[in-house]
Amino acid sequence: MIPHEWLEQAAVRIAAHLRTTPLTEDVERRLFIKWENRQVTGSFKPRGALNKILGLEDWERAAGLVAVSAGNHGQGVAMAAGLTGAKAQVFVPEHAVEAKVQAIRELGAEVRRVPGGYAEAEEAGRAYAAENQKNWVSPYNDGQVIAGQGTLGLEILRILGGREAGAAWLVPIGGGGLIAGLGAALSGTSPRPRLIGIQSEASPFTHSLFKRGTQSGVDDLPTLADGLSGAVEKDSITIPLMREFVDDILLVSEDDIARAIAFAWYVFGEKIEGSGAVGLAAILTRRVQARPAVAVVSGGNIQPEVHARIVAKYQGEKWN
Repeated sequence: MIPHEWLEQAAVRIAAHLRTTPLTEDVERRLFIKWENRQVTGSFKPRGALNKILGLEDWERAAGLVAVSAGNHGQGVAMAAGLTGAKAQVFVPEHAVEAKVQAIRELGAEVRRVPGGYAEAEEAGRAYAAENQKNWVSPYNDGQVIAGQGTLGLEILRILGGREAGAAWLVPIGGGGLIAGLGAALSGTSPRPRLIGIQSEASPFTHSLFKRGTQSGVDDLPTLADGLSGAVEKDSITIPLMREFVDDILLVSEDDIARAIAFAWYVFGEKIEGSGAVGLAAILTRRVQARPAVAVVSGGNIQPEVHARIVAKYQGEKWN
């Protein structure tokens, strides 16, 4: 359990370094969209990374920070390291989005590419941190990281101000840190919004864990939602938290995700990445029909040429 007090403390700790991102009401669709692509570094991830790292003792930060990332968490860790004078090393999969990798470097962290996918990068990073007695900053398997992510929920609730209290919240889900934090933020609210995780069909590890109780036999294919791919750590504290808070996890296709990226661009003028588009994809495909709904757009760090190719494909589309 993540105490609500932790979220309130996190909100105070990180407030000076973050933005309050827009919450747009789409009246026609009875939909609220939270644009965390407008957050510093272009995603929600600094919320958790900052809360964790700012809360460490000086000697812990002095030992050095190590993280694994598909790109966005690494930027959050690099940002927090820069603010505190710590040195950070971020392990990334060999095919990580180059725009994200370059942003990590520009924020001052050392990037180490690892052959293979996210799982291989995570294994290498954890081993390196243990061998060198450096602090491992998990993207999701950490109570203080989860509390930091939960501040997004507090922010949405504050902006809504009691409106649409029973809405369904659509949340991108990978390791479960964001949805666990939102669940903690919503605990005690009445009526409690339904929490629905959305993941890509191409890498449905969390979906399989939620539906079947296992991640065995799951394919890990390339996906536009790179930040949601890869297996969940077996001992992750997000697993029981997801069982407690999450009402359902749904899957969307790669075509669904691409169309949602174009929708955000043509309808709202927002540039978003695949991981951030999955909630909108679930709305556009009517996989989620519950209204009102809140769709969390978790980030906007997409490779420019990929975004250009997607929006060109859907130019002239009629958005119902």
